[in-house]
Amino acid sequence: MARPIIAPFPATRLRRMRRNANLRAMVTETGLAPANLIWPIFVTEVAGAEGEIASMPGVERLTLDGARRAAERAARLGIPAICIFPHSDQDLKTETCERAWDPDNIGNRAIRAIKETVPELAVMTDIALDPYNINGHDGFVVDGEIVNDETVEALVKMALVQAECGADILGPSDMMDGRIGALRMALELDGYRDVAILSYAAKFASAFYGPFRDAVGASGRLVGDKKTYQINPANRAEALRCVARDLAEGADMVMVKPGLPYLDICREVKDRFDAPTFAYQVSGEYAMIEGAIRAGWLSREVMLESLLAFRRAGCDGILSYFAPAVAEMLA
Repeated sequence: MARPIIAPFPATRLRRMRRNANLRAMVTETGLAPANLIWPIFVTEVAGAEGEIASMPGVERLTLDGARRAAERAARLGIPAICIFPHSDQDLKTETCERAWDPDNIGNRAIRAIKETVPELAVMTDIALDPYNINGHDGFVVDGEIVNDETVEALVKMALVQAECGADILGPSDMMDGRIGALRMALELDGYRDVAILSYAAKFASAFYGPFRDAVGASGRLVGDKKTYQINPANRAEALRCVARDLAEGADMVMVKPGLPYLDICREVKDRFDAPTFAYQVSGEYAMIEGAIRAGWLSREVMLESLLAFRRAGCDGILSYFAPAVAEMLA
């Protein structure tokens, strides 16, 4: 006797393609590879300041020799770029910030050291005055105001010296108006037309930056806050206008910062502009995840999951302090 033809339930069993690792691999929608990572490092010129940063366990301030070794490690792991952040001598910080464009400041020395050691590794820099500013701000402070146009002039000087030292990617993190256009014009006029700009286009006035300020020696130095130039965390449309402006002024790539709390912005930036889109998994995000891992509350796989979230949200790449550990896990 023939069985009656009855539609089975459920007709669609989505678990079929989750049954084993090979089937899951066949239908994986989002990939993560070392090529999607930029590794931020801290370099110090202060004797005795190297070593682990208390609020960022596992992350160290490096000497120039340490920066060279980090570059070699990045190259071995297939990480395409390192981003340099300077920890400068507190006694040499001033209101005029002239060390920001000194060819021999620690950031510029690190650019040269890395390019001498691993020439093919892309070197990204930070463009903002805060590492050299006694006030802790990204721009000049005049009568309590962070002034825009005078700061942009200084950022241009800073960028040209970094380009001369061999930087491949400039990362303006200052959030001054008009700085991308000024930087692009100066680079073109001075013959650095191939130097790329990865703009911190949507940088929010976030509470997640605290450990970073420890790392660069800015904790306790900041006079006031940065809310007059960084974006209000409540403002989505304003962030999109900032991205549109920076792309129009000549940015090659754009960044959303912080990362995980702003995945909605990442997705909208990618969908709306279809430009190379990056996110920065910032120090506070790192500290929370790494702290939970060290406490035994989370497994180390959470590092991969957090970075996959950026990729799923449309990011082409991520700046993450987890970069070398994740690259080793992926290998």
